[in-house]
Amino acid sequence: MWGGRFAEGPSSVMREINASIPFDKRMWRQDIAGSKAHVAMLGKQGIVDAADAATISAGLDAVAADYERDGVPEDLALEDIHMLTEARLAEKIGPVAGRLHTARSRNDQVATDFRLWVRDATDQVLAALAALQDALLARADEHAGSVMPGFTHLQSAQPVTLGHHLMAYFEMIARDVSRFADARARGNRCPLGSAALAGTGFPLDREATAAALGFDGPTRNSLDAVSDRDFALDYLMAAAQCALHLSRLAEEFVIWASQPFGFVKLSDQWSTGSSIMPQKRNPDAAELVRGHSGRIVGCLTSLMITMKGLPLAYSKDMQDDKPPVFEAHDLLALSIAAMTGMVESAQFRTDRMRGLAESGFATATDLADWLVREGGIPFREAHHITGRAVAAAEAKNVRLDQLELADLQAIDQRIDERVFGVLTVDASVASRISFGGTAPVRVREAIAAARAARGV
Repeated sequence: MWGGRFAEGPSSVMREINASIPFDKRMWRQDIAGSKAHVAMLGKQGIVDAADAATISAGLDAVAADYERDGVPEDLALEDIHMLTEARLAEKIGPVAGRLHTARSRNDQVATDFRLWVRDATDQVLAALAALQDALLARADEHAGSVMPGFTHLQSAQPVTLGHHLMAYFEMIARDVSRFADARARGNRCPLGSAALAGTGFPLDREATAAALGFDGPTRNSLDAVSDRDFALDYLMAAAQCALHLSRLAEEFVIWASQPFGFVKLSDQWSTGSSIMPQKRNPDAAELVRGHSGRIVGCLTSLMITMKGLPLAYSKDMQDDKPPVFEAHDLLALSIAAMTGMVESAQFRTDRMRGLAESGFATATDLADWLVREGGIPFREAHHITGRAVAAAEAKNVRLDQLELADLQAIDQRIDERVFGVLTVDASVASRISFGGTAPVRVREAIAAARAARGV
């Protein structure tokens, strides 16, 4: 490649550090697509003879067929997928292959290929997240009225429903979907035609090339086009946020599957055993999702640090842009699939959930609210009265709704028998009717609205 300028070839170490074919070969489909769009435009514009353009296009199809059948060979001497494909094309059609690179640099070529790859990856993630959303909606609908303890500080706080809890994760994933969609739209501009950094003197039709590749249009500045990796960072930022949400859900499953909680039994498909303790059912899939989140955040950090000090336009550092994106995508795809499977197959022990919701004085706030609403008592005073009621129940080792009316009136004479209508967990969740609340009627409305918004 460099024979016209350099008298000697690169050292073996230089050859190895300079080559990206071991990892960028996974962009071969995007490289073929970009090259076909480019040569079609060259032929249409009369920059390359129409017959030569047709020969090149057919040759690219033949190279693609080889890759599909045999895989992409790793030839370090050819450095990357772009030079490898051009060399294979020359083997197929001879010297005319050299016309393909007219009005194109590897700088705008790789920027285009990578944008295409990230766009395809984003579409894959969006499809996978849709399946996870479907699973969350189905299980939330199933358990819209199933009572469980709601927690703050991992301490029993107020009763909620399992459906409401699962819909919280649906909302998180919905925000992830919007982030990926936004990133896709923002990055959907075509760098082809920017050449090395300054554009080209050939009469290109960049709009045609962009349209052929499904972009919304060409990039507007050639310097920015070849040096920009915001589209990759946008993908990684969306991936990192999504991974954090998946990690939180995974942690819920880890905690819920433990014997002290016993809220869920994970299926055999998503559990492993112990090499020494035959009774164990370990939530390894959930733990790995939790672990993958750290690696995905690390991928984001890696590319941010690579890009932070680079002057315009292209620098070889940017060859390291692809490994963190590829790694993050693979890990995220696995994590989404694993969490979808766990949500779909989990056996929720709603009897255990209800029992713990009833045992943790979780309706204390309902007593305080009743005192405010029915007794006209300032909330801070009602809070104090309720605290004394909790202490009394704790001393008698009973639930709040199991206290005698006399016990409650000994604390405050303004309490009457009507209070027992709010002290059960079912009454508590049914009363939370504010928009976004845990009342089963509101949960079912939220599920219906989510399905309508998604067209399912």
